[in-house]
Amino acid sequence: MHKTVLLFCLAFLFGQCAEPGDSESPQLIVLGIAQDAGYPQAGCAKECCVGPWTDHNQRRYVAALAVTDPASNQRWLLDATPDIKDQIRLLDEMNAGHQLTPLDGIFLTHAHIGHYTGLMQLGREVMGAKSIPVFAMPRMVSYLTNNGPWSQLVSLNNIVLQPLSDKKAVKCSKSIRITPFLVPHRDEFSETVGYHIEGPNRSAIYIPDIDKWEKWDESIEEWIAKVEIALLDGTFFANGEIPGRDMAQIPHPFIEESMQRFATLPERERNKIYFIHLNHTNPALAPDSDAQKQIKQAGFKLAEQGQIFGL
Repeated sequence: MHKTVLLFCLAFLFGQCAEPGDSESPQLIVLGIAQDAGYPQAGCAKECCVGPWTDHNQRRYVAALAVTDPASNQRWLLDATPDIKDQIRLLDEMNAGHQLTPLDGIFLTHAHIGHYTGLMQLGREVMGAKSIPVFAMPRMVSYLTNNGPWSQLVSLNNIVLQPLSDKKAVKCSKSIRITPFLVPHRDEFSETVGYHIEGPNRSAIYIPDIDKWEKWDESIEEWIAKVEIALLDGTFFANGEIPGRDMAQIPHPFIEESMQRFATLPERERNKIYFIHLNHTNPALAPDSDAQKQIKQAGFKLAEQGQIFGL
């Protein structure tokens, strides 16, 4: 199948909006938009999960990105999710016109289950990967080195850990730079970072998890101004979304809070913002929901699985 036709078919399947651009240039690809447990979530029989249990087209993988550089024949993942096998397959299909290497690296954000446990698929029980670079902050490197089964990936050389430093860029190729930056989150086992992804023409930030914008010692508005694409934590739509649980114990900026905070930004700045990492309870996941309409009417967007951004 011709690549243009294939991408159109994938766009139709996942409801994504592929931005126009040169497919031979670097791209940022959304491989999933859901919170760590995916959509639907295991054990959920509530109304929020009825649709995706019965209609597979409504299902969404755990939040992750890919960066591809056809010129250098390379590709990288941002986060290794429990859905990594399906996400690599999706990436293969979307890049069917290029002979890209299996994976040239994985950049991890932190040690919560949706963001690193996909590494298990690289071990000898599955892919038997050879020396895939895994970029992580120092505590994350220590966690993977000193705790099984992850330590076996290191000892068998399935992965090669590459320590990151706050705000120190990694030059992935002639055209791509990826820079981690620390953000406040529940750091039980590791630091938490977002990423600044720079291509030759455009750049993006990816912050799937942060406690609250006001807890960060940096200005999210200044970051938004620096980039063309801002993929931001949209885990919960509003307070009270999970009955019977103290949501202060799982802090995230509610989408309602973010929209209120960013309401005074110029339209061109609001249009850069794509909410990602949506929990299964988030009403914005439901097709044509009031939550979706509120987000769009306010000038913001939801990230879509399979979405392509030219870099």
